[in-house]
Amino acid sequence: MTDEPLITTEQRGRVTVLSMVYKPHNLIGPTLLNALLSELRAAHKGGSRAIVIRSGLRHFSAGADLALFASRLQDGDAPASGRWSGIDFLKELELLPVPLIASIHGVCLGGGLELALACDYVIAASSAKIGSVESALGLHPLMGGIQRQVQRIGMARAKEMSLLGRRYDAGTLERWGLINHVVSDEALENATMVIAEELASGPTVAHAATKRVAYIAANEGVRAADEQMAKLQEPIWSSEDIRIGLASFRESGPGLAKFVGR
Repeated sequence: MTDEPLITTEQRGRVTVLSMVYKPHNLIGPTLLNALLSELRAAHKGGSRAIVIRSGLRHFSAGADLALFASRLQDGDAPASGRWSGIDFLKELELLPVPLIASIHGVCLGGGLELALACDYVIAASSAKIGSVESALGLHPLMGGIQRQVQRIGMARAKEMSLLGRRYDAGTLERWGLINHVVSDEALENATMVIAEELASGPTVAHAATKRVAYIAANEGVRAADEQMAKLQEPIWSSEDIRIGLASFRESGPGLAKFVGR
């Protein structure tokens, strides 16, 4: 057993930067994701207003820990209940009331891509190679990747990614709409922090409501989101930030409010 950390944490003002350092390649499984979830919860509890998930190694993630598949094969036809699937982990990320930014360099494959797609904003270096490559193992994405790709880029492209199992350049996936933004390798860190700081300076309570409405719309439909909007907006109307925003708009016009995140 090693005492080396799996996640390193850096606080940059209102932004928490979590760097995965699970050697050799940030393999996705309960070991890494449970450590990441613990740090995400701690960052939120500590008042962080935006969280960056990145890698401190050569690659963002080379995919799943293959040892997980060996144990599944040994289980044979045993019931799936009680098995670790990662779906609950992704749901917690998607509902965490703080914006999450995935910053990708190197390769981001399989479960690494599924982790990135659970974040609110995905930025990648131009040299990054990204894909759902599970078909090479006789599998398909096991942690929600297919359905999240369908949400973002439609059925045809989502099936292409999982059926062909190719590695795509970041620019292609930006054009498709799977990821938000691509920058040069040299600009990745600075560009990531610009986005993170912009999100962290925003109305955090409203951002949390935005995440919840988007989650409901994606998973239950627009009508369900419409029906729940009034309740989900209640915290906004009692927040300090809306008072700050309205006062700033009256006094100085739009875009100059100094939100406090509560």
